[in-house]
Amino acid sequence: MLPWSRLLRPLTALLLTAAVALLPAVTATAAPAADARPSSGWNDFTCEPSAAHPRPVVLVHGTFGNSVDNWLGLAPYLTNRGYCVFSLDYGQLPGVPLFHGLGPVEKSAEQLAAYVDKVLTATGAAETDLVGHSQGGMMPRYYLRFLGGADKVNALVGIAPSNHGTTLSGLTRLLPYFPGVEDLLNEHTPALADQVVGSDVLTELNAGGDTVPGVRYTVLATKYDEVVTPYRSQFLDGPGVRNVLLQDLCPLDLSEHLAIGLFDRIAFHEVTNALDPAHATPTTCASVFG
Repeated sequence: MLPWSRLLRPLTALLLTAAVALLPAVTATAAPAADARPSSGWNDFTCEPSAAHPRPVVLVHGTFGNSVDNWLGLAPYLTNRGYCVFSLDYGQLPGVPLFHGLGPVEKSAEQLAAYVDKVLTATGAAETDLVGHSQGGMMPRYYLRFLGGADKVNALVGIAPSNHGTTLSGLTRLLPYFPGVEDLLNEHTPALADQVVGSDVLTELNAGGDTVPGVRYTVLATKYDEVVTPYRSQFLDGPGVRNVLLQDLCPLDLSEHLAIGLFDRIAFHEVTNALDPAHATPTTCASVFG
């Protein structure tokens, strides 16, 4: 038997997950959709990629994120450096605004495929670069492997991506102790179930190798990640892969899972290095001032 003191926190997390999965539609419809809110400086479909940055960048939010809130730090950081930047909403559930990335990974990858085509048509570019946080760093790999994305994507940068699933610090191992909770996740929040270690989606995605030819991969991880655990499960194997632990670049960086994607300028500097490796500059603790 597990001691109650050790069981209480995982049980609370499971109950919170169930509560999110069952948000009343009447509450959900009271707020505007994320894509109805303005973004400043990005999602400009008149943007023309420059010679210095010829590929548009598509930002892919994480679970419970959206196209605006997830990128209030990184999108301006990139646009201020001359990139054409776009972001999409995906994985919406009926009657649940703002909190996206909850639908099945396969369907979300189809939405990403359609959005990339829209961006390429608008900008006239032949390829795009993808930058994703959490699920947004893993889900595009489904697009690359199964939906023809490798022909349209030059690079994928994953920020704390759930590439090989997560144990949620051991929480997922407790699912058998709570009959019905796993079914609840599958039914109401498929993306959460898809990101559990050993899920059918991840097994299919990672069978035969982590990468596809022709795409450069960068993974940015923090050892303080409490969501995608263990953090080394985020790393990829294969040609064209660069795995980066932020604390190897700046031991003082204490960012956890959310901070690394929302406002960590050390991570942002590494994103620009990954997007333009020919002009990469060393990332240090001082990059926070860059």
